[in-house]
Amino acid sequence: MIVTKRHSLRIAAVGALSAASVALAGTAAIAATPAASTTSVTQKAPVTKAGITAKPSVTSVKAWTLFRVTGTTTGIKAGSKVTLQQKQHGKWVSLPASAPVTHKGTYSLGVKLGLKGKNDLRIVNGKTASGVFNVTVR
Repeated sequence: MIVTKRHSLRIAAVGALSAASVALAGTAAIAATPAASTTSVTQKAPVTKAGITAKPSVTSVKAWTLFRVTGTTTGIKAGSKVTLQQKQHGKWVSLPASAPVTHKGTYSLGVKLGLKGKNDLRIVNGKTASGVFNVTVR
């Protein structure tokens, strides 16, 4: 095939038209998409109901012997304290045993009890309380 000056100009013109049509098609596609809205929408995090679980390391212990209570929390801020409560004469009494909640929502609490017999215990944070668990002191 012999390429003449006229043939070269025709190829150049077709190439330029092709490039222009591709450019126009891209511009049309961009114009067809709606512009992003400038108003911002703030989404609230789903409200998680606060909860605490508690599990003693033993169910029976000698008086004033150290044991652990461990558990997890949900909906409670990391760093806040959970406190051990003991039922005494029908009322819940806070004991001087507390521990911070970790960033993973767990806690571990060392406890020594001296009130002999079956002790009803629970872990609390504000108005949120774990289920009641029992430890018998001998």
